[in-house]
Amino acid sequence: MVNNKEVIYAPISGQIKKLEDVPDPTFSEKMMGDGLAIDPSDGKVVAPLDGEVVQIFPTKHAVGIRGNSGVEVLIHIGLDTVSLDGKGFEAHVKQGDQVKIGDPLITFDVDFIREKATDVITPVIITNGSELEFFEKINDSTVVGGQSRLFNVQTKNATEEKVPATGTDQYSQEASEIVEALGGEGNINVATHCVTRLRFALSDEDQVNKDTLENMDIVKGSFSANGQFQVVIGQGTVDKVYAAMVNQTNIGEASKEDVKAATAQKQNLLQRAIKVLADVFIPILPAIVTAGLLMGINNILVNPVFADQPIVEMYPQWAGLADMINIIANTAFTFLPALIGWSAVKRFGGNELLGVVLGLIMVHPALLNAWAYGDALEAGEIPKWNLFGFEVDKIGYQGQVLPVLFASWVLAKIEIFMKKRVIDSLQLLVVAPVALLVTGFLTFIIIGPITFAIGNGITDGLVALFDQFALIGGLVYGAIYAPMVITGMHHTFLAIDLQLIGSTGSTFLWPILALSNIAQGAAAFAMMLVAREEKLKGLAGTSGLSAWLGITEPAMFGVNLRFKYPFIAAVFGSSIAGAFITMQHVTAESIGIGGVPGFLSIANGMLSFFIGMAIVIVVPFIITYLIAKRKLNTH
Repeated sequence: MVNNKEVIYAPISGQIKKLEDVPDPTFSEKMMGDGLAIDPSDGKVVAPLDGEVVQIFPTKHAVGIRGNSGVEVLIHIGLDTVSLDGKGFEAHVKQGDQVKIGDPLITFDVDFIREKATDVITPVIITNGSELEFFEKINDSTVVGGQSRLFNVQTKNATEEKVPATGTDQYSQEASEIVEALGGEGNINVATHCVTRLRFALSDEDQVNKDTLENMDIVKGSFSANGQFQVVIGQGTVDKVYAAMVNQTNIGEASKEDVKAATAQKQNLLQRAIKVLADVFIPILPAIVTAGLLMGINNILVNPVFADQPIVEMYPQWAGLADMINIIANTAFTFLPALIGWSAVKRFGGNELLGVVLGLIMVHPALLNAWAYGDALEAGEIPKWNLFGFEVDKIGYQGQVLPVLFASWVLAKIEIFMKKRVIDSLQLLVVAPVALLVTGFLTFIIIGPITFAIGNGITDGLVALFDQFALIGGLVYGAIYAPMVITGMHHTFLAIDLQLIGSTGSTFLWPILALSNIAQGAAAFAMMLVAREEKLKGLAGTSGLSAWLGITEPAMFGVNLRFKYPFIAAVFGSSIAGAFITMQHVTAESIGIGGVPGFLSIANGMLSFFIGMAIVIVVPFIITYLIAKRKLNTH
């Protein structure tokens, strides 16, 4: 008799994360099933239970195991790791192998995956949850691979063994229905698949009938991301559906790179520019947000937030601690060009360490500090280099974004050009020194002065616009920020926020961003209260909390956009609040967590910001609650 109880151990060591916090709707919306995610501390994946390896994908980024009780576990290493085509991974098992708890399955290079993939977080999913009678997750914060319990499960008593269908036409009807729901064969440019989902580059996503698609039993969910339309099928089935689709249509097999290339061709110049900005700024965002939070703590100590006097004046013994925190917090902004240089040169294909050096050159202490440029210009005391009679301003670019972005592109292109033409034995002596020297000269003579003027012009224009038309500016930005998140255009404004902070010492745009995120969370919480379906109730609650902590995608894509009116209610609330705080001249001196903790970054108008928070909590919540009460209770 088969024992239908099973203990599933952690397949990898690391820190436990909720599945709802994984930044991929396939997992956060539990399209594949329920489970947990692990932020790995090493690159060793071991068997979490005794059983059979039912699938290991050719790119070795995911493995599926069926336990002796019949429970099926999917271990998906990182996000978008399928695009690495197996680089950084080594598989130690193959499909059909029998494994015991703790047996090595896959090893991977954590640093390489963290650098090259979207994220290294590893979801561990029970893919046949409908066959479970009991499912319990552990409450630990950290786990050790092969030793720490992760789940306790009990499968239902099976009355008959399921015999899988065979043959090339096994999923022909389902494949045909999926193609039809996607707008027909003519709407599909390229199609491929990974371990969990079908991936399409479509001509027109508006032709997709999502209702028909998601009502199919075989489809667990669908969404659009990075220009690809993805249909979640599940491990062990997706490859068969794909094979049936290729067999009965003229679509033909394609690789992940083919889909990416087809997607890129659809993007216009603006979309490609936004993608570049996202690729540059997202990797350095943790450093910037951390600096913002620490500066928020310093704000509480040195500003009269809770009393008429600052804490450091009431208790002078705190002054040294506040000064130390300020230095630690300010470092990321003081040396911002070094962070951007590292990320940008890496993005453009060059040596990222040269990017760090380039950024540090631009903030060298021997240069006139960019924040002192205005006073020095007014006094006529700007230091200069005399290059054989040609004078060049000897100024730094602290807090500036555009100069280091363009200089990094030039540095990377020069390096790539020279590497192709200099023999290997001389590259260390020639490529880096020449590339850095030429880029340095171009930066101080041409790139720096021009982009510095452009950046200041953008800053002055925005400041003037919001000063003269505060109501309209706040109203519009509050309304468009959430829709920009859908398109990815919000990454553009991270660069603008940093430019504003570098030029003026504060930004009036970021506080509106924080309120917009809170509004999306409030709308999701309203849906949680009204929803009768347990799955929706759970998703709305967890994604609402995530939005209040700065991550809005689960709430927006999983709940608010699905029902539309919560999203509209959130946009309405953030628009009103944006207009209010802009008229009250609320500003932030740093970029922190774009949610409820955002108040820590506010430099001016703390009380007005709290009033804005009240608006984005109350208005979207009430509107969503009233509409949901009527709509959901009539179905």
